[in-house]
Amino acid sequence: MVQASTMTAEVRDRAGKGAARATRRAGRVPAVIYGNKEDPQLISVDPVELTQQLHVRGFFARVCEVNLDGEIKRVLPRDIQLDPVTDRPLHVDFMRFNETTRVAVEIRVQINNEEDCPGLRAGGVINIVRHTIEALCRPDDIPDFLTVDLAGLEIGDGVHISSVDLPDGVTPTITDRDFTILTIAAPTILVIEEDEAEEGEEGEEGEEGEEGEEGAAEGEETSDDKK
Repeated sequence: MVQASTMTAEVRDRAGKGAARATRRAGRVPAVIYGNKEDPQLISVDPVELTQQLHVRGFFARVCEVNLDGEIKRVLPRDIQLDPVTDRPLHVDFMRFNETTRVAVEIRVQINNEEDCPGLRAGGVINIVRHTIEALCRPDDIPDFLTVDLAGLEIGDGVHISSVDLPDGVTPTITDRDFTILTIAAPTILVIEEDEAEEGEEGEEGEEGEEGEEGAAEGEETSDDKK
């Protein structure tokens, strides 16, 4: 399970674009907490704290504990607006949740046991089809990653979602097919290098043959001159 992050916040008393710009001029990032059949609550957060959290992998798949005037509110980041030039955070949306809330989140794929994969030892390469898997689960049950085991896989084998051990309460959003996560592909680059090497050898032989013919011709010309 992903460990919750923490962030301090202050209440905002006004909504609207003008109020949001004023909040930014004061050195804060405007934000809102919504959901769970409650009225939206306008807040602002510290830009340094927010930027630090953004740089930690899985920002949108991690519960955030917002300290609002001493009261801890457990929320899930759902959206963030960034400046198109500077990437500076402009606004953040946080969602409230309860015990029955289920959300769709992107969970990263972690690959294990590469050293026990015969296909890789034979020169194969990992062809990753999905770096993350979208799944439904409770915010408190979001796993840090989903493990894909490569042990025993040969070249041409693949890993599908049906072969991944999903934690309790976690279900993929794609349910109509057994989709592929990765495959062990043949080392096509080695074939290209071998073809290039063969072409190089043929070229060298051709050059040597031409040089021999030129040398013979020069020898004949020399003999004629002597006569």
